[in-house]
Amino acid sequence: MKALVYKGPNKISLEERPKPQIEKSTDCIIKISKTTICGTDLHIIKGEVPTVAKGRILGHEGVGTIEAVGNAVSNFQVHDKVLISCITSCGKCAYCKKQMYSQCEVGGWLLGNKIDGTQAEYVRIPFADTSLHAIPSNVDEDLICLFSDVLPTGYETGVLKGKIKLGDKVAIIGAGPVGLAVLLTAQFYSPSEIVVVDKDNFRLEVAKLQGAKVTINDDGNDVIERVLEMTNQKGFDIVIEAVGKPETFETCQAIVAPGGYIANVGVHGKSVCLHLEKLWNQNITITTGLVDTFSISTLLKTFAAGMLKPGVLITHHFDLTNVIKAYEVFADAANQHALKVILETHP
Repeated sequence: MKALVYKGPNKISLEERPKPQIEKSTDCIIKISKTTICGTDLHIIKGEVPTVAKGRILGHEGVGTIEAVGNAVSNFQVHDKVLISCITSCGKCAYCKKQMYSQCEVGGWLLGNKIDGTQAEYVRIPFADTSLHAIPSNVDEDLICLFSDVLPTGYETGVLKGKIKLGDKVAIIGAGPVGLAVLLTAQFYSPSEIVVVDKDNFRLEVAKLQGAKVTINDDGNDVIERVLEMTNQKGFDIVIEAVGKPETFETCQAIVAPGGYIANVGVHGKSVCLHLEKLWNQNITITTGLVDTFSISTLLKTFAAGMLKPGVLITHHFDLTNVIKAYEVFADAANQHALKVILETHP
């Protein structure tokens, strides 16, 4: 089968790899129809995720059809169409019982990290009963692919951990796919104001069309002061960090109001400075988290009811055979006007 392989920092290649086989009775083999590229994949390629070994097939999102089923799998059968969760969960350990699936003792973020992932024609899914979601055969697979990771990540680690509620003033730092996922799902709770900050005018325009009351271009000219002016220097109730850079985390700390929340969503590959000398007496809560994906079923129901319309996140399509070009476009998002890039496989 064809697969996108990590070869070390700044090196990837499309290669022929053996088709995966059932290894344990709880496994399923999925024939991938749609997958996508995540910002975390770019961090991997830069060498910022040391758990990813050379030779690993990348990818942790996708939709496909079950081709083989382990004899202990009870919820699925061959030919079922499924959504793959980016997090693998055994469903039995202490963490899974708390719905903290990202910390599963034998699972967690495995795909495209510790085991081969979904940017391939086939993938092996461990603990299939608790790591796959059945989907209708006639569903729009492009849109459903967004429920593997980006939508639950924005919702769980941004909206829920930030405890957004009715009337809050919210600032989202970063208007990439995850920041926009926060924007889309934050509106479930009717905050009074959502401000989005980014350096990319295309992404800011998308944010404005999707419900941001105000957008601000972080052009390096006193962005903190400009954001604070909107609140008469009081700051925002909830600030979402959706970039993963030291400077954006600095911005979050500078604009959060006393008693407010900073919800970190971005993947950080470098150390950041925590200004406790300023925040220690401000009753601030800082949250971090890898998505647990417990919200996938709820978000799918919301989508089916027409209350969540994530199509705006998809900007490009590529065949898996052109995956290197897809990565180039995704990595050059500002110039390419790229958000989520869908990769397709064909029979």
